[in-house]
Amino acid sequence: MAEQSAERPDSGEVAIVTGGSRGIGYGVAQALIARGHRVCITGRNEDALREAVEGLGPGRAMYVAGKAHDEDHRRVAVEKVMEAYGRVDHLVNNAGTNPVFGPIAELDLGVARKVFETNVVSALGFAQATWAAWQRDNGGTVVNVASIAGMSASPFIGAYGMSKAAMINLTQQLAHEFAPGVRVNAVAPAVVKTKFAAALYEGREQEAVARYPMQRLGVPQDIGGAAAFLTSADSAWITGQTLVVDGGLSLNAGVE
Repeated sequence: MAEQSAERPDSGEVAIVTGGSRGIGYGVAQALIARGHRVCITGRNEDALREAVEGLGPGRAMYVAGKAHDEDHRRVAVEKVMEAYGRVDHLVNNAGTNPVFGPIAELDLGVARKVFETNVVSALGFAQATWAAWQRDNGGTVVNVASIAGMSASPFIGAYGMSKAAMINLTQQLAHEFAPGVRVNAVAPAVVKTKFAAALYEGREQEAVARYPMQRLGVPQDIGGAAAFLTSADSAWITGQTLVVDGGLSLNAGVE
């Protein structure tokens, strides 16, 4: 691996960020590297991952390509990180999917299974793998990227919202079981300007922004900073919590 940049600190700590080639995952990886960590990003598209690692810095980042819901991929990813860096202090479960928009009354149950497999089961699988490989004996943190869609009814993205509600509960379950050595928290963003969320704002961004007291949509760096905080010593007495990062959107509940 290339020599690390002299301008960047080296904490000696290592993180896995799933779905890290773009969007929120890439923003999280940037924030963790800026804090001195080495990072492994995962995702399905090897070309996108390779380009992302170049942007993050080959001396500080690596990638493992594969699908989050694939058990073998999760195993291999953790094994490769342990081989490369000898530890895995932090896990950020960001990989997710939302392949359908529409009422859940008409939702194909096969699609529902796919959403839960990718958004929830894969997060549990990665948490189990990092726990067994390093965190059980050495401590660390897990951050799950949930959504405000998991905290209330979310018309037209009900399957996604249900999966994120499950992820919030998964966060609590893992926090209880992994304590005291491993802290587990979640971040619940509102709409963040990424390719993944484009259908929620493209062509009507000003209309969408008007609902936010902060008068803008989120950007990946907003979530990266929150995730970096939850993996840091500054949050050492915080576990089992869901940090809402929504530009004030939830303040508008019940108000037109």
